[in-house]
Amino acid sequence: MIHAKITGTGSYLPGAPVTNNDLIRRGINTSDEWIITRTGIRSRHFAAPDETTSALALVAARRAIESAGCSADDIDLIIVATSTPDFIFPSTATLVQAGLGIHNGGAAFDVQAVCCGFVYGLTVAEKFIRSGSHKRALVIGAEVFSRILDWDDRSTCVLFGDGAGAIILEAANQPGIRATALHADGHQHKLLWVPGNVSGGKVTGDPFLRMDGQAVFKFAVKVLGDVAQEVTDSAGVPHDSIDWLIPHQANIRIIQSTAKRLKLPSEKIVLTVDSHGNTSAASVPLALDCAVRDGRVRPGQRIVVEGVGGGFTWGAALFDF
Repeated sequence: MIHAKITGTGSYLPGAPVTNNDLIRRGINTSDEWIITRTGIRSRHFAAPDETTSALALVAARRAIESAGCSADDIDLIIVATSTPDFIFPSTATLVQAGLGIHNGGAAFDVQAVCCGFVYGLTVAEKFIRSGSHKRALVIGAEVFSRILDWDDRSTCVLFGDGAGAIILEAANQPGIRATALHADGHQHKLLWVPGNVSGGKVTGDPFLRMDGQAVFKFAVKVLGDVAQEVTDSAGVPHDSIDWLIPHQANIRIIQSTAKRLKLPSEKIVLTVDSHGNTSAASVPLALDCAVRDGRVRPGQRIVVEGVGGGFTWGAALFDF
């Protein structure tokens, strides 16, 4: 049987950290205490005006390739999860493919599931590999959400940051990814969305992110707890066998509530929301790479990653690292 295993991780955060007080100095009507109390966020990173999603993704990709000890030419599948692509088309994945100098004609495409995008991309890549059609996938979550924020709306603009995270997923003889689950409910799309459209090359309507914070909180806590339970049940493993929960890094209260439902202690949760903010599709692979590089996540450990995002979309994956 063919399995799919993560063999490398990488990430990239652009520029210097932007603290809550930095935002206040920029004229946003808020306070450090207000942001930390409600979200747990202390700082985030923003891309420079000339930095694109593909540029962030490319740095993370190169670091993941180096971590895996392979070459770019070994990759035959690239999936980029993003809601902020460089262009309507071509896909960000093809731009990354070109940036890596890959000429083997392997598949490259984007997925759009907002903050759950990386989990969607990971799940799709796993199916490709287990089918035997592909041997080595590069899966990236990358965002420049700073471009779609309304800086007059303090309830949303303080929450998000930019960044990219990546993994290499390879065919293996031993189990890696043990269970995945993906879901969506389009009836909830107005809880978190960007209502604007592109028509004739111009943005029409409202081009900024809009969110019903309370409704998103309640929805996220329920589905994240449910989907984590779903993958542990599917894999046939007890909660106490999980070494690390790596959730979408949106809000400390959502993360704590999810962990409580799963009866997981705080020391088993990887948290980066305090220094990254919500980086949407990049948040889970960013957090995974941070925990790998600081030595918390080690080979042989059991990990659950999960996300929830606009659409609404949600999903989880359980794997042995």
